Amino acid sequence: MEKKKIGFELLIFEDETELSQNDQKLLQDAAEARENAYAPYSKFKVGAAVLLENGEVVIGNNQENASYPSGLCAERVAIFHAGAKYPGVTVKSIAICASSSKHEVGVPAAPCGNCRQSIIEYEQKQNTPISLLLRSEKGPIYKCSSMADILPLAFNNSFLGDS
Repeated sequence: MEKKKIGFELLIFEDETELSQNDQKLLQDAAEARENAYAPYSKFKVGAAVLLENGEVVIGNNQENASYPSGLCAERVAIFHAGAKYPGVTVKSIAICASSSKHEVGVPAAPCGNCRQSIIEYEQKQNTPISLLLRSEKGPIYKCSSMADILPLAFNNSFLGDS
């Protein structure tokens, strides 16, 4: 038997002034996108902003539906929009901002499993890491250098025999 520990490095910032101007702007774009989220059921609004290598920023926000599984998370709305509008352009970073009108969200919310799988697909396809910036309304800001960091042992096309 072999035992192996898998982990990653997470940068934690007290506030946005510790970030680069580009990261500050991307978080601001995600926060603005969050304000237009359609979340009448969960009251949990999420905005995402995707920075592309060509300098374009594509936004998305969660879109709920009374038939809960029919909605989409902000991260997938943004990354799918980026892939549709700018096919083949490398995704550099994704900022995600979350809040709730029910309670204070004091720590950043990480992408759900479906979003992690969708983002890792882009990371694998472009063979370049996609960094993540995570923030709630208050509290610290988290940054990690790759989606693969938070989704170790990711499912990919090699399991399908298409690698």
